[in-house]
Amino acid sequence: MIRRPPRSTLDRSSAASDVYKRQEVREYLIDELIARIKALLRRSSDDSKEMILSYGNIKLDTDSHRVYFCDEEAKLGPREYRILEFLMKNPGRVYSRQQILDNVWGTNVYVTDRTIDVHIRRLRKALSNTEECKVIRTIRSSGYSLDTNS
Repeated sequence: MIRRPPRSTLDRSSAASDVYKRQEVREYLIDELIARIKALLRRSSDDSKEMILSYGNIKLDTDSHRVYFCDEEAKLGPREYRILEFLMKNPGRVYSRQQILDNVWGTNVYVTDRTIDVHIRRLRKALSNTEECKVIRTIRSSGYSLDTNS
């Protein structure tokens, strides 16, 4: 049996200091953890609110997947709805056909660029009950944009 010499007061004070430092770190980590949890709860409560995108005469309810255009409900297919939602997130910005394909269909699907033209035509038809309510603008050789001045 090996005996250890008794601890000196210096050894005891450094050991107590180490314990104090560990407790201080734990308190810091717990405070950080609480702050992170509160931030997550704030963000999740923001997501639970009903989200309505609005631009000009168009109102798009993302929760119920309904579109109101010139105060009337527009009947859209799923792809037309997703195209409109994509365009409404950044109105006025011009998107190429490829950008719309990538964001609406995804990158792992083989669809030709002209498919966008068909869906834009359907979207325009569903949204154009009068001449002053046209909102999708074609930019030649560039793509499409959501614009109330089209």
